[in-house]
Amino acid sequence: MEPARVLLLSTRIPVRWGDMDALGHVNNTVYFRYMEQARVEWLESLGYAVKIDGPESVVIVNASCTFLLPLTYPGTVEVALYAGEPGRSSLPTYYEMRKVEDGVLYAEGAAKVVWFDTATGKSTPLPEDLRARITQA
Repeated sequence: MEPARVLLLSTRIPVRWGDMDALGHVNNTVYFRYMEQARVEWLESLGYAVKIDGPESVVIVNASCTFLLPLTYPGTVEVALYAGEPGRSSLPTYYEMRKVEDGVLYAEGAAKVVWFDTATGKSTPLPEDLRARITQA
């Protein structure tokens, strides 16, 4: 049975002509950028700065993407970001990427986010307010 997922954010990102590769579709690395953009928008919307010069930050310890259909220019991708069950210092995140123009699911992804202390480089517990927002959503 798949764990419950909570929708955290949905954002729209234009597909740029330069996102495509020589095969005429969006390069596989760009899908990870789309997921990253959604994640950063979500964290910043909660007041967390996603940068390394603060006392705490986030890092991705693994990421994956399943490419279902090739995205192409022109168009707009809607990235839906979901959270799974938070751990002590980690949060599993999941993504659905659909083209706004047709609503079809083009790719699915996942990334495990880990909260860490920038001084020590070691994981630290998720902030309680962040945990509460996820579990109450």
